[in-house]
Amino acid sequence: GLRAFIPKAELVNRVSNFTDLKESVGRRIYVLITRMNQETNDLILSEKDSWEMMNLQEGALLKGTVIKIFPYGAQIRIGDSNRSGLLHVSNITRGKVGSVSDALAVDEEVKVLVMKSIFPGKISLSISELESEAGLFLSNKQRVFMEAEEMAKKYRQRVSTLQAPRKVESLLPDDDNLPFGPEEKAFANSEWFKFERETV
Repeated sequence: GLRAFIPKAELVNRVSNFTDLKESVGRRIYVLITRMNQETNDLILSEKDSWEMMNLQEGALLKGTVIKIFPYGAQIRIGDSNRSGLLHVSNITRGKVGSVSDALAVDEEVKVLVMKSIFPGKISLSISELESEAGLFLSNKQRVFMEAEEMAKKYRQRVSTLQAPRKVESLLPDDDNLPFGPEEKAFANSEWFKFERETV
């Protein structure tokens, strides 16, 4: 048979003691196989990686809690998990904010949108994309969170449109209109060349 092991660090929910681990017995979870020993049939699993694949797609709307404030942003714990992401100061609001602490406080509950991070393995978050009006988060947080689902849907539609393959129109004239013979048409940039027949 196969034996599988999940390191504590690979669990989604925070585990602080053995009692927390015992409470996970019997719980059905989704996992990814991260390592496999074919000789012993032992598997190393990760619930965290599986959870990220299902929940951290760009445009996903999540609930979170502010756990740290930095000069450049805030660290947001996602749900009840042990995963957190960065809400950069530029992504808090489209309005003018003096400092992060002017807009957010530790232990404050928020809704955030998952953004595409330029750093592999890092979670980038945004509230500004949930604003229906620039600076609304500073004046009416409740409204921002009430409209969050609708704004997240609009964001996903924009991303989908940008990622859709576009038909590229040829910049070259129709082959039938080229003043060249069959051999000359074999060159992709034939209109850039002047062809002359060799004379003996």
